[in-house]
Amino acid sequence: MLGIAQNIATYTLPFLAVLTLVITVHELGHLLVARLCGVACDRFSIGFGRSLLSWCDKSGMEWRVGWIPLGGYVRFSGDEDAASVPDAEDLAELRTQVLAKEGPQALRRYFHFKPLWQRALVVAAGPAANFILAIAIFATLALTIGEGRLRPRVGDVAPASPAAVAGFRTGDMILSADGRSIDDFEALERFVVLRSGDQINFVVERAGQNVQLVATPVRKTKTSGPKGCPIGLGCLGIGPSRIRSDYYTAHFTFPGAIVEGVAKTRDILGTTLHYLGRIVSGEESGDQLSGPIGILGASGQVTSAAIHYGASDMLSISGRVGELLLGLAGFLSVAVGFANLLPIPVLDGGHLLFYGYEAIARRPLAARVQAAGYRVGFALLVGLMLFVTWNDLQRFNVFHLIGGLFS
Repeated sequence: MLGIAQNIATYTLPFLAVLTLVITVHELGHLLVARLCGVACDRFSIGFGRSLLSWCDKSGMEWRVGWIPLGGYVRFSGDEDAASVPDAEDLAELRTQVLAKEGPQALRRYFHFKPLWQRALVVAAGPAANFILAIAIFATLALTIGEGRLRPRVGDVAPASPAAVAGFRTGDMILSADGRSIDDFEALERFVVLRSGDQINFVVERAGQNVQLVATPVRKTKTSGPKGCPIGLGCLGIGPSRIRSDYYTAHFTFPGAIVEGVAKTRDILGTTLHYLGRIVSGEESGDQLSGPIGILGASGQVTSAAIHYGASDMLSISGRVGELLLGLAGFLSVAVGFANLLPIPVLDGGHLLFYGYEAIARRPLAARVQAAGYRVGFALLVGLMLFVTWNDLQRFNVFHLIGGLFS
């Protein structure tokens, strides 16, 4: 029993806290912009299923907490269509009902009768809120705590590695990679791991002079997860510096912290787009994509790392846990914002795609096409969830563990 309680405290509760924060901000983005546009809303829900807690505000909107804490939604008045984009016939029927019950003045309160640009703003506000949350989190951490960094100095070069072939030497300070400034060893690793097989042009400082080097990372088997499941990553064969003075904490002013928050958010988006591009081109298999199980594992690892960080009192441990979980929430917020912009009908990006058609054709997409798009989009999401869940199960070596129970 004690072990179960410990796992809940270490894995499940941090996971739910991070996920709830990200989803709540996403849905609040939709709600706030909808209210600014004068859209009537019936319900704001965090979680699905039966209500655990609910109340109504002065406008009559219900605020609800569902018992399944894995998402959320905003329901606009008159929004009964699954795709939230009714066709001309549905709009005519809804218009007739509203006119009969509430009169012509009530039409302006309904989402589907709002100008196209307002509907697009409401839909885009969810992902935008996630990006703003990520920037705010990264900026807050930079301003209050700073950021621990390691200068990108070469500590050692593995024999016969791509770095050795390219001519890297111990003590080289890496200045840039493919024209992109490198000021931290971790940033160098993030740049290299997704570029196996690609030539990278480096500029390094050596004995006071800039030297240009060209290296091609090779796909190396590294470990990830508590059981050490292999994942293919690009590798140069460079070790980090062990010089004490190369470790430092970067501190930021308020404007500098905002810039840092924007830069981190941009880097995560850029890395995601680059990785997806390599999947499309066949250069990557997608084995690094992760889902809820991966997030659950990451939140647990973050909590465990904070607990064993070396703090001697509960206050210090709590602060460290909060710091690391906030960083995870920032990363997840970017991922949720980006994922919702994908042009899949059941996501915000799918709604924007429908609105793009409506703007060009001057009429909503036909109901049967929307319904077909919704089914295809749902199938794509289910397929993606199965794929990332398979990745997570392999990453955490679940199949090997289960097999061991019967051997």
